[in-house]
Amino acid sequence: MTGGQALVAQLLKQDVEAIFLIPGVQLDWAVDALREQNSRISVYVPRHEQATTYMADGYARISGTPGVAMVVPGPGVLNACAGMATAYASNSPVFMIAAQIRSGGVGKAYGLLHEIKDQSRLLKSVTKWNALAQKVEDIPKLVARGFSAATEGRRRPVAVEIPHDLFEVKAEMRARRPRSGVSAPVLDERAIDEAAALLDSARLPVIYVGGGVMTGDACEQLYRLARRMHVPVVMSDNARGALPDQDPLAFTTLAGRVVFERADVVLVAGSRFMDSLVIQPSWPVDGKRYIHINIDAADFAAPRQPSVSILGDAGAALGLLAQKVKPRQVCSADALTRTKQWAEQEVDKVIPQNAYIRAMRRALPETGIFVNELTQVGYLARVAWPVSAPRTYIGPGYQGTLGYGYPTAIGAAIAAKGRPVLAISGDGGLGWNMQELATARKYELPVILVVFNDGYFGNVRALQRRQFGAEIGVELKNPDFEHLARAFDLAFQRAESPETLGEAIARGVARGGPTLIEAPVGEMPSPWPLLRLQPMAGSGAASHMNPNPFALE
Repeated sequence: MTGGQALVAQLLKQDVEAIFLIPGVQLDWAVDALREQNSRISVYVPRHEQATTYMADGYARISGTPGVAMVVPGPGVLNACAGMATAYASNSPVFMIAAQIRSGGVGKAYGLLHEIKDQSRLLKSVTKWNALAQKVEDIPKLVARGFSAATEGRRRPVAVEIPHDLFEVKAEMRARRPRSGVSAPVLDERAIDEAAALLDSARLPVIYVGGGVMTGDACEQLYRLARRMHVPVVMSDNARGALPDQDPLAFTTLAGRVVFERADVVLVAGSRFMDSLVIQPSWPVDGKRYIHINIDAADFAAPRQPSVSILGDAGAALGLLAQKVKPRQVCSADALTRTKQWAEQEVDKVIPQNAYIRAMRRALPETGIFVNELTQVGYLARVAWPVSAPRTYIGPGYQGTLGYGYPTAIGAAIAAKGRPVLAISGDGGLGWNMQELATARKYELPVILVVFNDGYFGNVRALQRRQFGAEIGVELKNPDFEHLARAFDLAFQRAESPETLGEAIARGVARGGPTLIEAPVGEMPSPWPLLRLQPMAGSGAASHMNPNPFALE
């Protein structure tokens, strides 16, 4: 086989069904090998290399299996690194195949086409594991090893670099049996027993979960433990859907403020549990005892202060705890209901954002997928969008990558195999990847894009005004979005109100295929006071909720 054929043979062995790439001269022999297997691997070609990894990320988050991207060296890799950084922040198993310059020139600074000084070091900064093939026979084993690294333990992106001359070289090779991966650390039974005893003795224990519960398929075990004690489960942005929001025990981080104020023991599962803006835990450690469950020991480190640390698989640990803790009714149905009602009332005050969110949620089927972006409506959606099932909500993680949403939604739609996908964007963020409207049309994907158009980088403008009383560099000159949709041969609608937006989405769902909807908006109130898990300066987290329904629990 050629190196290109060996690569494709190994991808098939890994059960890869789709790959996102843009052809280029350093990929010719690999792309031709994909042509030979085009009945077994679908090739999706976006219009910008940045979109290859975003699409692979969306595919991975919905399918639960690695999303594969392939790019040329140098500028191709640099363009794709934004998607790798987002995947890293979101614990998403993206597999990048990065071409390299000719093998004899790596590190020699000859000025070969697409050469950059140290591509391997660059990739190391946005991956869990990366490797460079030295000879053609390395290709199958490195691909197999990369898939194992992406999916074992903490799921994160990986990269394999292949000098482009190796794609062309022939050698006797076979695809390797997929590596089984390294088993999760054996759970420390004593730590499990300590955690169970601490939960049993707590007056008001609370469970806080992060994306690791989702990627580790631990939702069922989480449900059993929460039900066993009848305690609230506070879900981070990455964990939305771990419990359906309709469940009385399912809390957003906004509702979570109320229980955190009174909690004495907090079980943190599958989360970094760090504030995204300052160097401190997501919630103050004073006066509380913490139990941390994580596959990555680094997430036990200071400034977090766990009383009990459980290294291992979240599902296994939560399942054991569900067997060991004493069954009891910690929280009354009244306290749970009142807290969730308080959070809903707080969200309802943020208008018009929540009116748009409610209209969009009504129009999107329960099985549909929502891709949230960095826009004023999207910020509030972190705590206001009802999520009914795992893998139906996608956010950007702590990387906060503006413009990631639409190409990520395209990858999600490919993985979802016909289920509708709703992506939202501001008019500023859309500028990063509006060319991917052509990709949605090319593959006739059921992705509905709503652009909230205020003519500004709205959040930046609001921050500048609050901090400096003035603004600069935030005004936008936008295209006519109706003409833009026509240019890409997309269905278009303009929605002047939340009600007409809901109707437009419903029509887009019924129609199938890609739709662009423009929602003209003005300045909106800041949703940020509802988003920070930390208590606001000068007051308790829920001090304006009087009395706290958990005060007497």
